[in-house]
Amino acid sequence: MPTRPNVLFLLSDEHCFRAFGHVDPREGEPVVTPTFDQLASTSVNFHTTYCQTPLCTPSRICLLTGLSPMHSGGWDNGSEIAPNRPTMASSFREAGYSTCLVGKMHLGGNHQFVGFERRPYGDLTGHAGHQPDPIHMKHRGGMAMRSRTQDAGITTIPESLLQEQVINRESIAFLREHRHRQPQQPWFLCASYSRPHFPLTSPRRHFDRYWPDGVTPPKVGRTGDTADHPMTRGMAKGFQTEAIGPHELIKARAGYFANVSYLDEIIGDLLATLQRDGLLENTIVVYASDHGELMGEHGMWWKNSWHEGSARVPWMVQLPEHRSGQLPARRIETAVSLADLYPTLCGLAGITPPDDLDGVDLTATLRGQAPAPARPIFCVNPLPRWGAGTEHAIVRDGRYKYVHFRSVEPDLMFDLEADPLEQRNLLAATDQPHDVHANAARLKSMLVAWWDFDAAELKHKEDAARSAPRRLPNAHGTNYYHMPDGRIVASDTPLYEPALGLENPAEMIADWPHPSA
Repeated sequence: MPTRPNVLFLLSDEHCFRAFGHVDPREGEPVVTPTFDQLASTSVNFHTTYCQTPLCTPSRICLLTGLSPMHSGGWDNGSEIAPNRPTMASSFREAGYSTCLVGKMHLGGNHQFVGFERRPYGDLTGHAGHQPDPIHMKHRGGMAMRSRTQDAGITTIPESLLQEQVINRESIAFLREHRHRQPQQPWFLCASYSRPHFPLTSPRRHFDRYWPDGVTPPKVGRTGDTADHPMTRGMAKGFQTEAIGPHELIKARAGYFANVSYLDEIIGDLLATLQRDGLLENTIVVYASDHGELMGEHGMWWKNSWHEGSARVPWMVQLPEHRSGQLPARRIETAVSLADLYPTLCGLAGITPPDDLDGVDLTATLRGQAPAPARPIFCVNPLPRWGAGTEHAIVRDGRYKYVHFRSVEPDLMFDLEADPLEQRNLLAATDQPHDVHANAARLKSMLVAWWDFDAAELKHKEDAARSAPRRLPNAHGTNYYHMPDGRIVASDTPLYEPALGLENPAEMIADWPHPSA
């Protein structure tokens, strides 16, 4: 067994911090998640974690580099990591770890390994590795905006071909082969799942659990002081959320809940197999997601906004000492950032990270030796996706969250202890005590010092001009196998371009049991 700890990094896409069985019902949703609940009860659960930017590719680039978009190159879903930039994976690789990424990472451009030695399966051509149901692609374009909620329901993909199943199988295969070849070498494996990100389809057993009677409405509608904010209007128009009626809303939430439960089952299967095979004995288990999901809250879906449901993410770290009972499980309420993930994992493994990272090493907090440091936590939406001037930077400091926009008005400030659903903009109130105004000025000055919108616009243009064009192929779906001979081979061809066996099986198979099919 390696003397240094292994790291199993379980990463999901678009997992709302509310969508867990162990979260207090006043804050959470009634989602069945026994695996995550068990993990939370045997780990350090950083309950108030913010991503660095709430959109898939840039969040992952920021997470892998430990840097904000300004310094990592993570601007939009076509971005790539800045050339020669150290990553979490490259730091572990240089320290002697075997590094492997299985599944979706949604990296743009021609840099697809970014420090990982192996990528046996995933979105290897630089296009998002989601797996739309073929019937939905045929009828409505699969990943088209309205299809995302309209087509929520039961998957039409055979379960053995669902990418989560493949991620599990390839992850287990990598670890077994690694132990066979190099049992003394520590490993860093990232198993990166697409769910609960849309398409909101899952096996029937999960969808039936919630539809039609096991799903709740959103905790908050499009109400409060931000209901008609310029960015709210732009976001609603861009995501076409005003077209989603009540029935569609609830069915889509059922689909999202089902995706979470399916992911929980999948991760439970992986952990059970690794436990049985002795592969968790000296292994740190980490679970996180790249950003949240609004699930219809505030009248919105998806992400890319200031809301808690969009910017907050789950993050749990389970050390071997937690599993053995040597260290107690704890829930940390102090706000932290996904920027802390890189230096913290390095700290746990005794690796020196780059000295310019934005996050801090929380190893002492994980070992119960020090509280999580109270400090301002930053998040940014750096591009004007929802209209000119809607770029915005966010800071969470204690009970307050401040949102500063490039040019649209008004800025926003919330007391998240008194107003967790972000209904009252404190800046619009005339009866606030002096300390609120003082805190508002302090937080805005922090954001102005941290994020320069003009400089960000110039840097984004420079990075876009430098980046290699996304010229890699995208045939036969978006997931691929990396074959032993080096070729990249489409994995989803049977779904999207099937080799037909029989058009009408009943004509050839005498005892075909489905005559009406």
